[in-house]
Order: sequence, then C-alpha cells, then structure tokens
Amino acid sequence: MKTTEIENKCVLVIDSELPVGLIANTAAILGMTMGYKHNCIIGEDIMDASNQCHVGITNIPIPILKGTIEKIKKLLEEIRTNYADELTIIDFSETAQTCTDYNDYISKVKNLSSNEFEYLGIGIYGPKKILNRLTGNMPLLR
Repeated sequence: MKTTEIENKCVLVIDSELPVGLIANTAAILGMTMGYKHNCIIGEDIMDASNQCHVGITNIPIPILKGTIEKIKKLLEEIRTNYADELTIIDFSETAQTCTDYNDYISKVKNLSSNEFEYLGIGIYGPKKILNRLTGNMPLLR
C-alpha cells in the first residue's frame, strides 16, 4: 500500500437533489478529473488467470457524500479560504453541465465571478485528517 493511500483521502460531494443521471454524470466527471490530477489513486493493471488484462482502478475508497448546492458552495468557500494549499478541489458546476463543448465552457467561465457558480458537485483530495474534519458528518449519497 502506498503512503498516499494511508495519509490522503478522496471524497465527492454531490447535490442529492439532482436527477440520478446528472448525479452519475457529475460523479464520473469528478472521478475522471481527480484520477488525472492524482494518478497515484489509480492501481496498476492486473492480468487474470486467463491472461486477460484488467485496467487499474482506484486503489482507495471514494465515498460520495450527500450535499446541496448551498452546502457545496459553503464547503468550497471554506476550503478555498483555509485549506487551498493542502487540498485539491475539483468543481463541477451548472455552467459546465450546460456547455456544448470545452471552448464554450472556457468562454462562460471567464465571464463569471466565483459567487455566480451553482455547483453540482466537488471532488476533494488531500490529508485524511482535514477531509474528515470537513466532511466527516456528511451522510453518504444513497
């Protein structure tokens, strides 16, 4: 087990009021981006007994926690104010969800201030102690 797995943690906080398809889409986008940013959370490829390759998947649990637009925004503000140097934050907003392509997203983001975003979810990665303090009392999204 890598040191990162022991000392760090990853959680997703997603607006539980979204339709199930948007919850799944938000989780997929946050997870893919987090895996790209922190490839240490992806395990190695594994060959099975039939010599078939199974591409590496996450080697740490990634709980998906229940949030609301307001709770996510408040949590994001707290992290940006107090833990920006210690945590990786990936946000996924309504702005991103409604864009037709990445250039559209870039254009829209450049014209919005931070307080104008409505976040559908965020992914957070960093020291387990900090993440437990910030999200330890949040229920799992079921």
